[in-house]
Amino acid sequence: MPHIPVHPSAQKRHRQNLKRAERNRAVKSHVRGTVKLATEAIESADTAAGADKVKAASRALQKAQSKGAIHRNTVRRQIARMSSRLHKKLAQSEAKPA
Repeated sequence: MPHIPVHPSAQKRHRQNLKRAERNRAVKSHVRGTVKLATEAIESADTAAGADKVKAASRALQKAQSKGAIHRNTVRRQIARMSSRLHKKLAQSEAKPA
């Protein structure tokens, strides 16, 4: 049985928490989708599309951070790892034709 607040301020706090949890869930879901698209684009042969997708994913991550849905260190770590994978892929594709 869930806890049901009795005091009016606790009732309001509970309502706010439910709204924020729903909003955070939507934001995190969107971020996961964009990060997944970016990861797939990095693995594909098209590096230009990969760069665009990484840019879009980092933008989504930073917006989620500004809304408080994701911790700032998590965002920084994910962006760093994505860009690192992208740069490795770019370096491989530049070295390959030569």
